[in-house]
Formats: sequence, C-alpha cells, structure tokens
Amino acid sequence: MRSRPVQAERCGTTLATNRANFIVIDPRTLQQLERSHPQGLTSAEILDVFARNEVPFSEATLRKYVQLGLLPRSVRVGKKGKHQGSQGVYPVSVVRQILRIKQMMSESYTIEQIQKEFLFIRSDVEQLEQLLDGIFNKLDEVRNQRRRENGAQAVARDVIDARTLSRDLLSRLAAIESRLTTRARMESVAAS
Repeated sequence: MRSRPVQAERCGTTLATNRANFIVIDPRTLQQLERSHPQGLTSAEILDVFARNEVPFSEATLRKYVQLGLLPRSVRVGKKGKHQGSQGVYPVSVVRQILRIKQMMSESYTIEQIQKEFLFIRSDVEQLEQLLDGIFNKLDEVRNQRRRENGAQAVARDVIDARTLSRDLLSRLAAIESRLTTRARMESVAAS
C-alpha cells in the first residue's frame, strides 16, 4: 500500500502514513526545517517540531536515544550576548533519525536490534561530520585573517578540496551503512 498524505489541521503541515500507519513528517517540511536551522536545534526545538506535527516524543526519550548512541550528543554553543551562557545544539538531522527509529519500532524492532543491527555507526558519522565542520570553520577563520599573505589562494583551494573529500567520505559512509541496514532488514524479515 502506498503512502497517502494527511493534512494536519492544527499545525498546517502535511503528514503521511506508511504501511504500519506510522505518522511521519512530510519530506518538504523536513527540508524546510533543515534549511532554516543549519546551525542545529536545541532539545526544546526538537520537541516542538514533533509536538507541532502531532508525533509523540519526549525529552526523556531523546536523552535515552542519545545515551544508547542512536543519536549524537549535543554540542555546547554559546548564546549571543555577554554572560548568556551556552546551550546544547543537536544537528538538525536528528529529526530524521528519530523518525527512522520510531518507524523501525512500529515495525516491531526492539531498541537493541536497532542499536546493534541498523544504526550502529550513525551517531559516529554525525559526530565526525560535526568535527569536520568545526575544523573547516577554524580553517576558514585563519584563512580569512591571512588572505593577503603569499600562498593564500593555494591554501584556499586546498581547503575547498579537503571539504569536498570530507563530504564524499561522509556520503560513502552513509551509503555503506544504508546498504548494511537494508541487508540486515531483509535478513530479519526473511527469518520471521
């Protein structure tokens, strides 16, 4: 049976149901969220996304998923302004990851199965992506400060090349995990 869109009355976003009648957030809504929050989301913002789309999800569950390694840990980011402190920010991709976990649970997979068989490197790849982003941001800062020095253009090209390589690495790792995940799912279904 194909997915069919269902209009959510209160929040005005489109939801879709899949074979297991599991509600997921419309892909266009997810893409808009990712474009509007490239810096990431706080836990309160993540919970708000799910609440607005009438998808049950709690802060306790978010913490549990992080502790189990199903989601990456938040990164402390300073708030703008003097003496404002910092807040934990998660990559915006955690919304998709949470939906994927919830969908798999609706298909009768246990948290342990999901953790061991399906999402075994997801949080590691997310952490690698955050680390690489931080490295490239630092390189950009130093490069901008020294842009008038000899060899600055060559360094700029090297940074662009390295950034391209890092995206390729992350993409390949995600593809490998996806293939292994698909294989594990097929084997699990066949064994049932």
